[in-house]
Amino acid sequence: MKKSTSISNILQLVIPEEKLRPILEELNYIDVARKFTVYDLFLFLAEAAFQQWDGYRDGAQRMSLQGQRAVNYSTLSKKAKEVPFSLFKRLLKLMIGLCNRKAKRSLGIPKELLIVDSTTISVGQGRLPWAQIKGRKAGVKLHVGLLGDSNELHKVTETPAVQHDLNSCAFLLDSQYILVADRAYGKHKLFDSYQEKKERQYFVIRLKDNTTLVNPVPRLRNRPFEGSIEQDLTCQLGKVKALSKNQFRVVILKDPKGNPVILATNLHWHSPEAIADIYKKRWQIEVFFRWIKQHLNIPKLFGTTENAVYGQLYVALLVYVLLKFLFEQGNSTVHVSARLTFAEFDRLFTLQKLPVEWKIYLAHAVDFINRK
Repeated sequence: MKKSTSISNILQLVIPEEKLRPILEELNYIDVARKFTVYDLFLFLAEAAFQQWDGYRDGAQRMSLQGQRAVNYSTLSKKAKEVPFSLFKRLLKLMIGLCNRKAKRSLGIPKELLIVDSTTISVGQGRLPWAQIKGRKAGVKLHVGLLGDSNELHKVTETPAVQHDLNSCAFLLDSQYILVADRAYGKHKLFDSYQEKKERQYFVIRLKDNTTLVNPVPRLRNRPFEGSIEQDLTCQLGKVKALSKNQFRVVILKDPKGNPVILATNLHWHSPEAIADIYKKRWQIEVFFRWIKQHLNIPKLFGTTENAVYGQLYVALLVYVLLKFLFEQGNSTVHVSARLTFAEFDRLFTLQKLPVEWKIYLAHAVDFINRK
């Protein structure tokens, strides 16, 4: 494959170096380096994620083969340590805006899902002394909002692994979507705030199995429940100080192993089967986490400082957004006989063995982004 269709060369067309300058000025960071700039580091981290390099030493030996300016591993490490990771967080937001389809402002009840969850990247205790977990480990969390119908990244933030998921939930919320989340986000007082907001936040969130249902009233239904649905109620949630002010709908079903799944929601116009189907789509974010960990080098943290760790993670997510856009646009551009799965596209792109029709598409792929 020609160098013009490598991931770092496509990045240079999508996010040219001049787009970094105003962000760096806002962050009050002055890049005095001539041999290896902030932009060089950005391209290095992108290629390291895509090619799954083993670290700074390995990358220093490989980067020149990708057309990048070669430096030793200590230069890479020093640069990653000093560049504020908020730069790469801003670049991820920029890439999401460039590649994701624009959300249409919905009137009334939204239909698209925003699946929220976190994933932990852990290492040995001595690697990240500023992010220690109980025991002999340290780690960080990525808190992610993923659009359910398209698997597009919507919002991302970061914390040390000891932080509870609820602390980051407010950053990920968006009333244009139906929030879907697991038990870690099931705080009853938050449900009240979602209900009372000027722009109501609709949600489907799993409750803890021991949640108290206060004065439950079965909802009227003219036919038997379908599938694994067992009950459809309206009630208050919790007790004493944790008691919700508002009544919410509760749908109770069984998982494949026969265990109860209790869902709280403020969607009153959907069938209980539809509520269950909405929650089942939460599995998509688990698939997303597994994919980025397997394909974008995320568990293999190169550095030990906040800037190095979070900078690497945000650039890896940026590469995911770009890859997904390239894949979806490519499949809609090439002949039906040349279409690929996302796994096939990623593997062949990494090995530089894409079919000729895909190579031609990638050589002009940046035009698709610029026309958005």
